[in-house]
Amino acid sequence: MKKAQLELKTDAILGEGSIWNAETQELYWIDIEGKKLHIYDPATRKNRTLDLPTRIGTVVPAGKDRALIGLEDGVYAIDTRTGEISRFAAIEADRPGNRLNDGKCDPAGRLWIGTMSLEEEEGAGTLYRVDPDGAVSPQIRNVTISNGIVWTSDHRTMYYIDTPTGQVRAYDFDLASGSISNERVAVEIDESEGFPDGMTIDAEDMIWVALWKGSAVARFDPRSGKLLEKIEVPALKVPSCAFGGPELDTLYITTASIDMSPEQQTQFPDAGSLFSVKPGVKGVGSPFFG
Repeated sequence: MKKAQLELKTDAILGEGSIWNAETQELYWIDIEGKKLHIYDPATRKNRTLDLPTRIGTVVPAGKDRALIGLEDGVYAIDTRTGEISRFAAIEADRPGNRLNDGKCDPAGRLWIGTMSLEEEEGAGTLYRVDPDGAVSPQIRNVTISNGIVWTSDHRTMYYIDTPTGQVRAYDFDLASGSISNERVAVEIDESEGFPDGMTIDAEDMIWVALWKGSAVARFDPRSGKLLEKIEVPALKVPSCAFGGPELDTLYITTASIDMSPEQQTQFPDAGSLFSVKPGVKGVGSPFFG
C-alpha cells in the first residue's frame, strides 16, 4: 500500500473541497468549520487563506481570479485576490438548519452542489444543479450528507456519494440537458473501511474515494465495484482528494482534526494537514464554472 506524505503542515478543523486550478497551477481547498478558503501553490509551498463569514462547503474555479463557493445560505462568487464575495444564487436560505456541502462542476460548467442538515438529520438535504445563468434546480432529494461527485470522460455517467449510505451511485448523464436518470449502485463500501466522502476520477475512469474514519483514499473500478488499491493516509478522517500538478499526476489529500480523542491526537499528530502522493496514474482537468 502506498502512503501519502505530508505536503503542508496545518491544523484545519475539517479540510475539504480540494480542486486543482490548472490556469493558476494552484490547489484550492477549504476548512468548513474554520470558515476558510485556502489557495495552495505547490511550487512555492505557500498557502494563502481567505476568511469567510459562514461555513464553506465547497469551491470551484470560475476563472483566474474568480471562484464560486458554497456558504451556508447559497452560492457566492469570490474574488480570490481580495476575498470579496457576492451572492450568486440563494439555496435553502429559508432553512437555517441546513448548509451547503460538497459540489463540483459537470463537463458543461454547471455546478452540482448538495445541502445537509447541521445535525446530520436523515434525508434533510438535496443535490442541486446551478446553471451559469444562476438558475437552481433540485436533482436528487432525501439526501443526508451530500458529498463526492464526478463524471466520466465520455460525459455519459455521473457518480455521486451520499455518505451514510456507504455507496457510490451511478446515473446516466445527458450533457446537453444536464439531466440524470437510471440510478444504480456502482460501489458498496463496508463501514469497517470507513465512510465514503469526497471523490475524484482519473484518466482511466477509475474513481478515488476519500474514506472518513478510514485513514485512506481508495481507488475503485466503478463498472465492477472492485477495490483496486488504497493509499494510506496518516490521519483518521480523510474528507477529500484531487489530482493536481503540471502533469496532473499528484493526488492531494485533505484531512480533518475535528472531534478527535486525546489518543487519536497522539496517533495522528498531523491530522488537519494537507498530504500528497504520486499514485502512478494521472487525473483529469476539473471543469470551471460557466
